[in-house]
Amino acid sequence: MKRYFSFILLLVCVAASGQNINDVLRYSMEDLQGTARFQGLSGAFGALGGDLSAIGINPAGSAVFINSQFTLSGTNYNRNNDATYFNRLSNQEMNSLELNQLGGVFVFNNTGGNSDWKRVSLAFNYDMAQNFDNEYFASGNANQGLDSYFLGIANGIPFGNLLLQDGEFIEEAYLDIGSSFGFATQQAFLGYFGGLIDPVDANDDNNTQYVSNAQYNSVNQEYFQSTSGYNSKFTVNLAGQYQENLYLGASLNFHTVLYEKFTLFDESGYDAASAIQFATFDNLLRTEGSGFSFNLGAIAKMNENVRLGASYQSPTWYRLTDDTSQRINSDLADADIGFIDFNIVNLFEAYKIKTPSKYTGSLAIIFGKDGLLSFDYSYQDFSEAELRPTSDAAFASENSFISTALQGVSSFRLGGEYRIDRVSLRGGYRYEQSPYADDRIIGELNGYSAGLGYNFGASRLDLAVSRSERDSQENLFEVGFNTPANVNAVNTNVTLGYTLNF
Repeated sequence: MKRYFSFILLLVCVAASGQNINDVLRYSMEDLQGTARFQGLSGAFGALGGDLSAIGINPAGSAVFINSQFTLSGTNYNRNNDATYFNRLSNQEMNSLELNQLGGVFVFNNTGGNSDWKRVSLAFNYDMAQNFDNEYFASGNANQGLDSYFLGIANGIPFGNLLLQDGEFIEEAYLDIGSSFGFATQQAFLGYFGGLIDPVDANDDNNTQYVSNAQYNSVNQEYFQSTSGYNSKFTVNLAGQYQENLYLGASLNFHTVLYEKFTLFDESGYDAASAIQFATFDNLLRTEGSGFSFNLGAIAKMNENVRLGASYQSPTWYRLTDDTSQRINSDLADADIGFIDFNIVNLFEAYKIKTPSKYTGSLAIIFGKDGLLSFDYSYQDFSEAELRPTSDAAFASENSFISTALQGVSSFRLGGEYRIDRVSLRGGYRYEQSPYADDRIIGELNGYSAGLGYNFGASRLDLAVSRSERDSQENLFEVGFNTPANVNAVNTNVTLGYTLNF
C-alpha cells in the first residue's frame, strides 16, 4: 500500500521548479554537428550551400544543389573532462556513437526558360543540434560541506512545514511538501530527515533558523555527474535560384528535446566528534519537450569566384517539462529515509524558454574546380534569452539576472577545401566568445577540424575529425557551495558520411 499510494501522489505532484540561467544556456548553445563535409570545414558554409547541414546556417544553400541528393552521417563523440576541485585533478572520459544526420534534397530545374526562377529545391533534414552525452568526476578535500547547502536553503522556512502529518508516510510528505510549499521547503525537508540539519528550537513550529549536525574543518567529497540525451532538429526547407546570381531560402525547424542529468555526491572525513561521519545525496533530472524556429537567408553570386551570404535565425521557442527524483542518507538519517528514492518522482508544470536570435554574414571564394575558402561571422545576444511565462515572479527575477550576466556573442568559422581529382582535402577553425560577461564561468571556445572526401561520381564518402576545447566553472550545488570545480572540456568528434546523388 505504501509504494502504491506514493505512485498515485507523484502523478498529481505539481510544484514551482528551479529553472535558471543554466537551463537557458543548455538549449541556446549549439555544438558543431552535421554532415562530415560540414564538420570538416568547421561549419563555414553560410555563403557556400550545397550541403544538407548548411541549410541550418543559411536556408538559401539548398538552391545551390545541381541535382537531388541524400546524405547519411554517423558520429563517434569523445568527451574528455579534467576537473580541478580544491587543487585535486580528476579525469573522466567517455565515448558515444550516434546517427547524427539524415536528410535529402529534391531539385527541380526549370528547363523551359520562361521564368526568372531557374531552380527550386525542397529539402528535409534531421540534425542532432546538441548531443548531451557527457560525464565528469570531481573530488577534493573541501571546506564547504553538504550541510551548507541545506542550511542555505532551510534558514527562513518554518519548521512546522517540514513535519509529517499524523499517519503520513515519509515519501508522501516529501511529495506533498514539494507540491504545497515548493522546491526550497522540500529540500529543507530532506536536510532535516536526512540528518544534516536540525531546527534551533524543535518545539516551535514557527522556528526558521537551523543548525548543522556535522563538525569539520574540511571534508572529503566525491561528485560524479552524467548527462545524456539530445536536442534534435528536423528541418523543412524551400529555396530557389532567381536568375543567375541570387539564391533565396526559408526553413522551418522542429526541435525535440530529451535531457537527463544524474549526480552522485559522497561526503566523509568529518571530525571524530561529529555525529555525522558520512553523507550521500543523489539527484536525477529528466527534461522532455519540443521547440520551433525558422530561418531566412540569401546567397549572392558576385562573380564566378565570390559569393556573399546573409541569414537570420529566429529565436527557438521551447516548451519543456521536468521531473526530478532524489535520495539522501547519513548516520543521523531517519530510519525511513530509504523510501525516498528514484521511484518517487516530482512532476513540474510546463515552462517555456525563448533562446536569442542569430545573425550570420558569410563570404566564400571559389577557385573553380580546385577548391574554396569560406568564412562565417555570427552574432547572438544571449542576454535576450528568457524563461517564460515572464509574469512568474521567479522567472522575472531570473530573467533580470540573465540580462546582466550574459552578453552578446560573436563567433567565427573559417573553412577550406582543396580537390585533387576525386579526392577532397578539408580543414577549418572556429572561435566562439563566452556567453557570460564574466568569462571565467564559461570560457571562450576554440575548435579545429580536418576532413577527407572521395567522389565516386554517383556517390561520395566523407570523413571528418573535429576538436573543440572550453573551460568552465561547475557549481556542485546552487546554494552553499562557493568554490566550483574548474572543468577543462575537450570534445572530439569523428564523423563518417555517405552521400548519394539521384
